[in-house]
Amino acid sequence: MKESEILKHVDHTLLLQTATWEEIRQICDDAIQYQTASVCIPPSYVKQASDYVQGKMAVCTVIGFPNGYMTTRTKEFETKDAIANGASEIDMVINIGWLKDKKYDLIEEEIRVLKAACGDRILKVIIETCLLTEEEKIKMCEIVTKSGADYIKTSTGFSTAGATFEDIALFAEHIGDGIKMKAAGGIASMDDAEKFLSLGADRLGTSRIIKIVKKEHASGY
Repeated sequence: MKESEILKHVDHTLLLQTATWEEIRQICDDAIQYQTASVCIPPSYVKQASDYVQGKMAVCTVIGFPNGYMTTRTKEFETKDAIANGASEIDMVINIGWLKDKKYDLIEEEIRVLKAACGDRILKVIIETCLLTEEEKIKMCEIVTKSGADYIKTSTGFSTAGATFEDIALFAEHIGDGIKMKAAGGIASMDDAEKFLSLGADRLGTSRIIKIVKKEHASGY
């Protein structure tokens, strides 16, 4: 697969707590130069980044990040605020405790509420696979499919592990028609990126791929 084709699937990501505007501006410049799918950045920088890119790049942000245990009303407010500030894609974290408690209806309803807030904008649902059993992952494939969201996403990159090939393969077996997959966290090489895409992932959440292309030290998310 050509490098340029891989880059079209990358959400070029910077979500570190220490991220500065200068660093955010740089990843916006890189995303535009290398034509990634989006930049994925903290909510506090969405308006500034949106004004800066002037429609040349999709701006993605995270909601309920990274733990997911905020109230639905709080996540809804975060989502509406991000969209008002110019976000065109939203990556939300589910309430993992609700999943452990088998409160499936509450999880589905929360996703529906956030999708309603997104309207025609893309909603990706982060399920944090490293904290789940296989049964729970399969259940989340079912819930995300029913909820009207656009993507199921593996990971925040801020827990005990990131995306695995096995999880994307599992998603591919159990998601319904129209649901896409995003692998995120720990994608450390172009070979990794290509393998995730070959397994059916449509997006790759990573801070490393552009660094690899630029021949820089590729550490991070």
